[in-house]
Amino acid sequence: MAKKKSKKGTEEPFEAVHGALSRTEQFIENNQKLIIYIVLGIVLVVLAIIGFRKFILEPKQKEAASQIFVAEYYFERDSFQLALEGDGSNLGFLDIIDEYGRTSVGNLAYYYAGACYMRLQDFETAIEYLDKYKAKDEMLGPISIGLKGDAYAELGETDKAIKLYLEAAKKADNEFVSPLYLMRAGLAYENNGEYQKALEIYERIEKEYYGTNEQRNIEKYITRVKIMLEQ
Repeated sequence: MAKKKSKKGTEEPFEAVHGALSRTEQFIENNQKLIIYIVLGIVLVVLAIIGFRKFILEPKQKEAASQIFVAEYYFERDSFQLALEGDGSNLGFLDIIDEYGRTSVGNLAYYYAGACYMRLQDFETAIEYLDKYKAKDEMLGPISIGLKGDAYAELGETDKAIKLYLEAAKKADNEFVSPLYLMRAGLAYENNGEYQKALEIYERIEKEYYGTNEQRNIEKYITRVKIMLEQ
């Protein structure tokens, strides 16, 4: 009896699998043209993407790289309006965004444009451009977030500024950028009258970022907020 049950047990799954295969074969036979069209469509999309990158995006990238250095030159010399708008012969960051916005150089131009508007004290426009910058660079990424924090601080939106400063410090995770934005977060907490939170930030700088400029001067800030907390 056990052998018969075993034979029956193996026959039933086999018949089920055979039936499923038959239905699949029948579906393929009935929809052969549709399947071919779908496969061809996928192949064409893949080829189009490869072609776009190779024959359009890569040449654009090289062209953009050759165009941006003059705008960077003006930026480094604090000629922010020329850096943004160009000098009549060379493109500015705004032109590069318009013509090469889909390239990595165009993405970098969004950061530069935001930084220019910050220096020109047009904080709302600075936020607009910094929001469009795709922050992939390990150094510029956190700095762009911190710059947005500065813009919101200038606009009086301290809570947003604090959130961005803390995000920038966390994203940077290094002794060069992190203590800088933690310090700004602490000062912003002080401006909000949140002295306990400011103290926690300052003590974190003292403990985690020994030897940095911020840590060397942190004791006076710790003393100040402790006095405020005792009042």
